[in-house]
Amino acid sequence: MKIFPAIDIKNKKCVRLIKGDFDNKTEYEMSPVEQAGKYKEHGFKNLHIVDLDGALSGETVNIDIIEEIIAKFDLKVEVGGGVRNFDSIQKYYDSGVEKVILGSAAIKDKNFLNEACQKFPGKIALGLDSKDGYLSVSGWKENSNLTTLDFLKDVNDYGVSRLIFTDINRDGMKISPNFEETEKVANLSNCPVIISGGVSSIDDIKKARELNNINIEGIIVGKAIYDGDIKLDELAKDIDA
Repeated sequence: MKIFPAIDIKNKKCVRLIKGDFDNKTEYEMSPVEQAGKYKEHGFKNLHIVDLDGALSGETVNIDIIEEIIAKFDLKVEVGGGVRNFDSIQKYYDSGVEKVILGSAAIKDKNFLNEACQKFPGKIALGLDSKDGYLSVSGWKENSNLTTLDFLKDVNDYGVSRLIFTDINRDGMKISPNFEETEKVANLSNCPVIISGGVSSIDDIKKARELNNINIEGIIVGKAIYDGDIKLDELAKDIDA
């Protein structure tokens, strides 16, 4: 199972939000580049980055930081946050990003998602952010009135290469991921699924492995690293891809 340590960037700093709330954030001293270097030193190969400035503006605000991380550390990076047009996808593609995560823009406009998958085969990941079974959009401020599973059924054949499923109620809360709902998504999805939101300890990593679901590709770990609940030395023992 792939481990994706997370870096959320806001105002050039590493931050973590509680349930996606910009008013409820914690800033950390280490810069995004320094944090990525720390992950590389411990042997991690994959990295999950969210450009929170981009999520608000719809622009690739922190692409210079992301390019520096890729150039310095040769990590496989997936990036999301405000990607709303082909120009932004192209910029990330050109910068060496492995997967570009589409979220709200894809949910609001399925044609955009479909076209993106055709234009950038193997490069498009879909972020499904769910609250009580319904997809949320626009920085998790709006309920789309679409159930997660119904939407997935509609877009399952578009050619998405990876799916990141986040339970908003658990994100940043360190109360364990929603394994049950993630399994439902994984069993339906035509592409590999990443578990996101709520990881609290190494036990959650073990539980994810024990699901033994061939369609669950990996797990994202964020706040538990920054707060010291999970030590990188310990987490690194679980790296296998």
